[in-house]
Amino acid sequence: MPTFEVDHLSLHYLTRFGEKIQAVSDVSFTMEQGEILGIAGESGCGKSTLVNGLMGLFIPPLYPTSGDVRVGGESLMKRTPQDIRKNVLSQKVSMIPQGAFNALNPTRKIKDIAADVIASHTGGHTSKKDIEARLRERFDLFGMDTERVLNAFPIQLTAGERQRSVIGISTLLNPQMVIADEPTSALDVTTQKVVIRMIFDLLEKGIFNTMIFITHELPLLRHVANNIAIMYAGEFVEKGTNEQVVFDPRHPYTQALMGSMLSAEPGQKSRKPVSIEGAPPSLAKVPPGCRFAARCPVARADCKTQKQELRMVAGRLVRCNYAE
Repeated sequence: MPTFEVDHLSLHYLTRFGEKIQAVSDVSFTMEQGEILGIAGESGCGKSTLVNGLMGLFIPPLYPTSGDVRVGGESLMKRTPQDIRKNVLSQKVSMIPQGAFNALNPTRKIKDIAADVIASHTGGHTSKKDIEARLRERFDLFGMDTERVLNAFPIQLTAGERQRSVIGISTLLNPQMVIADEPTSALDVTTQKVVIRMIFDLLEKGIFNTMIFITHELPLLRHVANNIAIMYAGEFVEKGTNEQVVFDPRHPYTQALMGSMLSAEPGQKSRKPVSIEGAPPSLAKVPPGCRFAARCPVARADCKTQKQELRMVAGRLVRCNYAE
């Protein structure tokens, strides 16, 4: 049985005027134990909305349209927010947020924030002494001054220490799935390397089983993920291995996305980035055909009217009728 399954998941927002905004459309994938799936795409493509759906957090104005999300075979759909927070989050699915400073209460010490996570999911039956011992044991794995970090307020830590603390807190209860939402975007390159190494160490030690790594930096996923899915205007447009997507992209958007980024990969260092003309379509009025057609340099007349489905091309899934 797969560790994590997403079956034709669609999500929408409902405006105060009753208008439905389809933010995520028909996303499906499965993940096995030890797998890291990278999801990349422009800002506004639906990545953050998808994260909420993958955790079962359907808080208005976000609603599920259709589909299912299962962790270890257990569905997260049709459950109350209270049930999700008590029995799913941090235990089955946990999230590493993008902004570590915003995720931490500035008026509380790291040890108190972490202790609250343990206490809230154990019904308060774990003693303070046991909680502190557990925290020290876990934070000792992170290569930091454990005593100083646990007794510090977030403002007293460096950006790297705050991010590692958030990762430690997010994985305290050994969740099956971890969703990392751009966990390195605000860090310098050296600290990014430390944080990514820490994530890999936790995976290798079995602290968690599988991970989704979300970013807008596609070349970064080459060194992080086993498989990569490219998202555009609420849809997956290409999904394959990291080698396939980074070095041999077949969807025009994936090709354009790679071409717009600086890359240190061999053979690409001297390549000049080329911007992608235009802007993504409004999800309030999705075009009937290919959602990338208006910006696609190789679009044909019927691309704007004919719906594109994911199909197998060169060993990976591509949402383009003309990809080869």
